[in-house]
Amino acid sequence: MAQPRSGRRHLLLGAGALGLGALAAPPVLGQAKPFAGQTLNGAAFQSTFFEYLRAFFPEFEERTGAKLNFNTQAFPVYNQRTDLELSTRGSALDVINVTFIYSGRWIGAGWLTNLSEFVNDRNKTDPAWDAADFVSGAQSAMQDAQGNTFGFAWEAGAMLMAASRADLIDQAGKALPKTFDELIAVCDAVQGKENMSAFVADQLHHWNWIPYLMGYGGKVFRDPPANLTPLLGTPEAVRAAGWYANLLSKYGPSGVLSFSDDQAMRTQIAGRANIRTQAITWLVPLAKHADSTVKNTVRYALMPEGPAGNFPGSNSHGLGIPIGSRKKELAWEFIKWALSKEMLNRIVETRGYPSVCRRSVITGQAFKEALTLNGQDVASLYLQVLELGGKSGYMKYRTVPVFPQVGDTINRGIARIATRQQDAEASMRQAQQDAIQVLQRAGVTLDAN
Repeated sequence: MAQPRSGRRHLLLGAGALGLGALAAPPVLGQAKPFAGQTLNGAAFQSTFFEYLRAFFPEFEERTGAKLNFNTQAFPVYNQRTDLELSTRGSALDVINVTFIYSGRWIGAGWLTNLSEFVNDRNKTDPAWDAADFVSGAQSAMQDAQGNTFGFAWEAGAMLMAASRADLIDQAGKALPKTFDELIAVCDAVQGKENMSAFVADQLHHWNWIPYLMGYGGKVFRDPPANLTPLLGTPEAVRAAGWYANLLSKYGPSGVLSFSDDQAMRTQIAGRANIRTQAITWLVPLAKHADSTVKNTVRYALMPEGPAGNFPGSNSHGLGIPIGSRKKELAWEFIKWALSKEMLNRIVETRGYPSVCRRSVITGQAFKEALTLNGQDVASLYLQVLELGGKSGYMKYRTVPVFPQVGDTINRGIARIATRQQDAEASMRQAQQDAIQVLQRAGVTLDAN
């Protein structure tokens, strides 16, 4: 049932507006600030969430007395640097993004702090912060087999389809595509219209391509997490890889194979590319961003389905604390503040952030209003994707500790096909062999054939 909308004034004046638990009471004049003189060093990959949150950083600094040094980088750069820092158990970072595809590796290696200890300590966490409010599906990647929590999710990345210039699709006598075949037909019909590319994506093929792989009946692994034998050279995988590489090379803008998430988003915002299938976080700005030229023409839908069904990507990223941090208590205060009900509601109400992971916010009226985009109820699409991802567990492949290495082989395989260095069969056969090698080096037992 939808909850009554809380007004902005109410949220700002509420005693827990900053979600600081033990620090929730307004500061008394002259009172020493608990973390005065400290600097909290944080890092994450680029995301609209951290853009929105940054506007509130002065409030956290004022209340705690600490300074925030929070940097964001492109997705692959952040992951590479953070993986190296964590592997040395260094103290350079105090709070980090726990990336979905690295969560199994980072948690399994003991590189993250067990946050359950903070949650269960009432001197450090007010029960009203309500850790149980985080949607279990989003939290599953942040926990170990024993149920200990090493991160709290700030994003549930439900993959949708957005057409920035749906009007051009209408003019071509087409509808938003519901199948892979229809997607190609629509791209054919609108390619080059008003100097627009029909399709755009970023370079993380190990995220963008997998729904198409599964739609053609393929898999990354045989039966994750129990059986990690790769299946990248199967006929289904070859067909899906060739199909997707053609989508990029034939209908994508110049340079698309090197696009970051942000570059792909801004290409759509500027009206230079039409269709994209990606996590909702990168699609909502088409209707909301101040620089968007397509606010009145964008339209949303579930991503198209293939012969084997519909498998939109569904992931989650969280905030966690490196085991080597020397400022764990301050880092925990930041996590509580950033992911409190009050702060997330404020970001939803003021900026329309679409990927929250707290159930109370998702079911609230503010979220539904925020995700009414160009007159369309996108909140219902978001929930449909989360439900699809939770029913069959088809996203399990992505949280096994070795997936990042296998993901790199996928990226290279798709790129070889799209740049015509190899045909689909040869490239995916090589990807299969590369994946087998990295898995064997990691000590993973594979099937004989």
